[in-house]
Amino acid sequence: MRKLVERELTSEGPNRSDPATGKRRTVTMNAGESPIEWLHARGHLDRRLFDAGEALRRDYERAQLSLSVTMRWDPVMVKTTGDQGLTGTEKQIAAKSRFDGAMALAGKGLEDVLWRVVCAGEGIPETEKSLGWPARSGKLVLKFALERVADYYRIA
Repeated sequence: MRKLVERELTSEGPNRSDPATGKRRTVTMNAGESPIEWLHARGHLDRRLFDAGEALRRDYERAQLSLSVTMRWDPVMVKTTGDQGLTGTEKQIAAKSRFDGAMALAGKGLEDVLWRVVCAGEGIPETEKSLGWPARSGKLVLKFALERVADYYRIA
């Protein structure tokens, strides 16, 4: 989904606050784009790391690990004879198992950045700030974490 917004450009990246009056540098961003898509589109992540992040995010969503704040409105599945594969619950359990395995392989120090950036869609500057890291360190740590995730998913 394309949702273009104009943000003030600061030394640490786009500013999320309302721009003040006066002449400032701005950048147009696609708010519907995930942080790893943004990094990949600008050449900061190669295809292997991007695919690893997408596989992790897909398993996170299939396992339905995000918070549910309202009633679930998922359609009720009717059992048919055409589907001989796993049931919905079995698919969810398998996705949770893959997600847990990938996060375990990433390790204690790297699972925070993976969850925040890949699963929660938090930007690199916000992640660095909330984890108390120096500016511009998040991208490097994210790459280390995605390397381990790519190894887990056997992405060449």
